[in-house]
Amino acid sequence: MKNKYVITLVGFLVWISFFSQYSLMERVRLSRNFNQLKYDKEYYREQIKRDSTRLHELTTDDENLEKFAREQYYMKKPNEDIFVVVE
Repeated sequence: MKNKYVITLVGFLVWISFFSQYSLMERVRLSRNFNQLKYDKEYYREQIKRDSTRLHELTTDDENLEKFAREQYYMKKPNEDIFVVVE
């Protein structure tokens, strides 16, 4: 290890690998974060698609709207009793 260029190169590689702002560990962390964000993006797109379909069903059909109100908000007609069954 008498060559100063080799020592400098090794020092530079160690610095870049572990201590720099652009280190390998930081790049791995950012890559994982990016993959998680892509997964979340796809999940939310599916949720938006499903909710849009459901909203369209509720706004166009009165029977679906009544069913939704009864199931989600426990609404009832006059002189009706509601029984909640917990599974």
